[in-house]
Amino acid sequence: MSRPRNGGLWQELRVPAAAVIIGLIIGAVFMAMTGANPLTAYGALLSGCFGKPVNISETLVYINPLIFTGLSIAVAYRAGLFNIGAEGQMIVGMVAAAVVGYAGTGLPRAIHLPLTILSGALAGAIWAAVPGYLKARLGVHEVVNSIMMNYIALYLSHYLVNGPIKDPQVIAPYSREIADSAKLFRFFGGFRSEFRVNTGILIAVAAALLVYYVLYKTTTGYEIRAVGANADAARYAGINVPKAMAVSMLLAGSMAGLAGAVQVCGIQYKFLDLFAFEGFGLDGIAVALVGKINPFGVVGAASLFGILSRGAQMMQGIAHVPKQVAGIVQAAIVFMIAAEGLVEGWLSIPGLSLKKAGKAQKEDA
Repeated sequence: MSRPRNGGLWQELRVPAAAVIIGLIIGAVFMAMTGANPLTAYGALLSGCFGKPVNISETLVYINPLIFTGLSIAVAYRAGLFNIGAEGQMIVGMVAAAVVGYAGTGLPRAIHLPLTILSGALAGAIWAAVPGYLKARLGVHEVVNSIMMNYIALYLSHYLVNGPIKDPQVIAPYSREIADSAKLFRFFGGFRSEFRVNTGILIAVAAALLVYYVLYKTTTGYEIRAVGANADAARYAGINVPKAMAVSMLLAGSMAGLAGAVQVCGIQYKFLDLFAFEGFGLDGIAVALVGKINPFGVVGAASLFGILSRGAQMMQGIAHVPKQVAGIVQAAIVFMIAAEGLVEGWLSIPGLSLKKAGKAQKEDA
């Protein structure tokens, strides 16, 4: 029984693995075209991510929000929905966490910290509920609605941080700093330590385990996956399709909201005015795609994209490679994942020939 499972795992992993290798090769070609040494550039990338303890810490900081937003995209996609609104859901999660983190000053840490984190998740879920409800009840396409919700979140947060929630003690458009009781622990040093990696990474891993459990070990998760596979067949089987869609969007929004809450409670300690989207929500789409819409695959893909994003800075500084090259590598990887049939064709050629040779030998015998 173990062989089929191993084969199934390899079937899931071989296309992403091949896509990563091809993406790195394409990146090396572009580096050579700019006159840079690909080996030096990739060496700088690895050094920038893992060369020193503080570099490892920063790499994990880059990875953390990508896990949440990747999970957000993956959950919605399992129900056949495309959650483009993870960016906006993350923004409202940041705002909610910043407000509760400051307003709850004086509460015991055991109450204040969970309340702050959950407020971000709840805000993200509520924000996602709007396109989710419109899709489930009225059939309005979730992509258009969630994009509009992104812009509403961006400009609403811009208004709030320049007005009602602005810290009057500073000129810059920042919210008040959250209380220490609402801050996540940093593993090395205090709240001001240069090692910014914090217990938020544990929350991200726990979120991946939770999403996996919900999707694959519960009746609700089965209904979500059934609707995503074939909504008409699921409806015929007695599954409440609108409910499954709505639940998936609520869960997706809570994951993106968690990303915002962890960013505030573990990194920024306040809400900083956003003049444009940070990109975590859009990168989450690529993370979910490369991770094959699997919660554990999302963790691996988020690690890859976090390493590329963090390492791009060192590539530019040490090897004088434009940081956009890292974006080219990411784009190449996503393209190869999207062209799964093409990659499968390349990978299956040796296998097919071996199978044919084996069949010919059996026939001869």
